[in-house]
Amino acid sequence: MKKYAFSMPIVLFLCLAILSGCGNKIQDPLNWDLEKFTYKDQEGKTFGSNDLKGKVWLTDFIFTSCETVCPPMTANFSKLQRKAAEKKLNVDFVSFSIDPEVDTPNLLKTYANKFDADLNNWHFLTGYSQNTIEKFVSENFKTIVKKPENNSQVIHGTKFYLIDQKGKIVKDYSGVSNVQFDEILSDIEKLTK
Repeated sequence: MKKYAFSMPIVLFLCLAILSGCGNKIQDPLNWDLEKFTYKDQEGKTFGSNDLKGKVWLTDFIFTSCETVCPPMTANFSKLQRKAAEKKLNVDFVSFSIDPEVDTPNLLKTYANKFDADLNNWHFLTGYSQNTIEKFVSENFKTIVKKPENNSQVIHGTKFYLIDQKGKIVKDYSGVSNVQFDEILSDIEKLTK
């Protein structure tokens, strides 16, 4: 039997190459399917999954009259958008209104402007029924959206979700407190390389 002699530098190089390749993948991806959608954005224009095909994007669920978690979530999303732009990352942002019967395109545009949202790559969506968004969020993002009767405040989750170029939900992150900006940006970078 023939023996192969490898020099230590070659072995180290191969190990590092293998390990560095592992660093380009999302850790423990969710890989949830996302159904196709077409709604209206803050300009009243049709916008949906076809517009996001082949793109990496982040999403969250907010409503303009929210008195608790939506303002900090949207402020954090805005900060994330600025940080992504500084790093020249090619990523889109989508915020779904979870109070669509109240949140008109004009109201969403006003809300977006309060948070200095760059509307070139951040879309605020509405134009569906309350039942539609509750079902869409539950089935695709596995979290709750529920508008109680006789109450203007909608119950909902507070995570940000990362979607890859194939339309798969790959990861979720806290959107209110202890937001892992560096981790999110790193994950976007991994998907866009």
